[in-house]
Amino acid sequence: MTKQAENKITALYCRLSQDDGRDGDSNSIVNQREILSQYARSNGFHNTQFFVDDGVSGTTFDRPDFQRMQRMVENGEIDTIIVKDLSRFGRNYLDVGKYLEIKYPSLGVRFIAIQENVDTMKNIGTEMMPFNNIFNEWHAAQTSKKIRAVWKAKADKGERVSSVIPYGYKKSEDNPKQWVIDEDAAKVVRYIFNLCLQGLGPTKIGRRLENEQILSPTAYFISVGRKTSKDVSKRGEYAWTTSSIEHILANRQYTGCTVNFKTTLVSYKVHKTVHNPEEEWQIIPNTQEAIIDEDTFNRVQELRENRRRNTATGRESLFSGLLYCADCKSKLYFCAAKSVDENQEFHRCSAYKENRGTCSIHFIREVVLRETMLELVRRVAIFIQQYEAVFLYMYSKKHSLAKAANMRTLKANIEKSQRRIVELDKLIERIYEDNVLGKIPDERFSKMMGNYEAEQKELIAFTAKAEETLKAAEQDKVDLRVFLETIRKCTDIKELTPEIVNRLIRRIEVHKSAKIDGIKRVKLDVYFTAVGLIDIPDEKGLIELMEEIRRTA
Repeated sequence: MTKQAENKITALYCRLSQDDGRDGDSNSIVNQREILSQYARSNGFHNTQFFVDDGVSGTTFDRPDFQRMQRMVENGEIDTIIVKDLSRFGRNYLDVGKYLEIKYPSLGVRFIAIQENVDTMKNIGTEMMPFNNIFNEWHAAQTSKKIRAVWKAKADKGERVSSVIPYGYKKSEDNPKQWVIDEDAAKVVRYIFNLCLQGLGPTKIGRRLENEQILSPTAYFISVGRKTSKDVSKRGEYAWTTSSIEHILANRQYTGCTVNFKTTLVSYKVHKTVHNPEEEWQIIPNTQEAIIDEDTFNRVQELRENRRRNTATGRESLFSGLLYCADCKSKLYFCAAKSVDENQEFHRCSAYKENRGTCSIHFIREVVLRETMLELVRRVAIFIQQYEAVFLYMYSKKHSLAKAANMRTLKANIEKSQRRIVELDKLIERIYEDNVLGKIPDERFSKMMGNYEAEQKELIAFTAKAEETLKAAEQDKVDLRVFLETIRKCTDIKELTPEIVNRLIRRIEVHKSAKIDGIKRVKLDVYFTAVGLIDIPDEKGLIELMEEIRRTA
């Protein structure tokens, strides 16, 4: 070696992916270090430095320590690179060839792969190197197929595919596959959902958490000794990103379910995550205790779908995103300006454009809307407080599927269909065997198979639809309970808050104004969460309803 070469570093590179780890100890980082150290000592390489990427796939070169080593190569600091075998360097045939056959020779860097006996300086083993690299890539492709098959098998058995545990949960000490609530983090998750219900967007929520010095998920994981690939040094331990808030608000798994196949990779070579369409997700209910109830989660998704944008004044309405035109069904926009005071702020149909649009003007002032909605919420709260039995009877008439008898019948039909589907599977298997053994002629077999398959297909379709109906009916019961819990607190409220509005109101339709008794009035159709329109009966209607209840009791 020249004096210059002696001053340069010999890079000892180790890599292990999660998939390689399944091969046992032979590819472990400890084992690679030992082999490389011994080889360097035996062959006179003194100025050595380890570069290690643990848990990173060989199909990508976007690896932290590999990139650090590559920067040092380009700066002329590294003279030789040694790996245990070519697959440790990489499993992407084209990229491996680019480094070993073009970049490193151009920079005068020697490359050694111990297992394949490759040494580019001595021109040993290089003729077989391309074939070894092709085989390594083929191995990566086969491993990817096997992993996807394992995922599918686990999903078919109703098991969770992803190993990522979201903020708010942790592994059970008794069963590593089971998630349990991490109460300290779960409190923050509930707080985030509550702030959203109060009308705050992700950016404002993040700012609130930062001001209250609540640890970000990454900082929290570090504080409790949980592994994380992210770093908090750049932004600080209390810095919450908008994307992390959005991810928490959209994570359906907080309702106690498992969501499989939400994302996938472009391919085993392109490690870019892409989102699958929602219809391709697999949702398995009740796999862990819920942090957020279903009604709160769904309400937050509705609010996020109808995001509220501030006006030029910076002011916003309690009802933005909830108001629609009763005629054309377009949204109503909140209109405010610095030149007008709050009493002049109003909502107007977005399809109306100074008589040039597709709809006539549908207009209501914000102050009138606030007073009207406050009075309506109070009236509904007082009515339910005084006549809850009547209200529940009115609700049951509108939502017949909520009746216990109907639900019991539906459940019984589902169970009966499921048993028959299993029986048909056995019958199909039996006639298939009888046909193979010659006990049933082909013509008879085809006819029986067609009948069984048609019946099974019909039952599967019925069961799927019935389960959806049952789930919707059960969700109606949950939604009703949450609605009643909220409305009962509203009998004496002095003003509406964003949380009350977001929990109680799903939609408000604004009719065109009309003069009634010489006064211009605007009719509102208010759709409450869970119950829809509520028509509070007058004294005569109340007496009739109570008589109906008495007769049907």
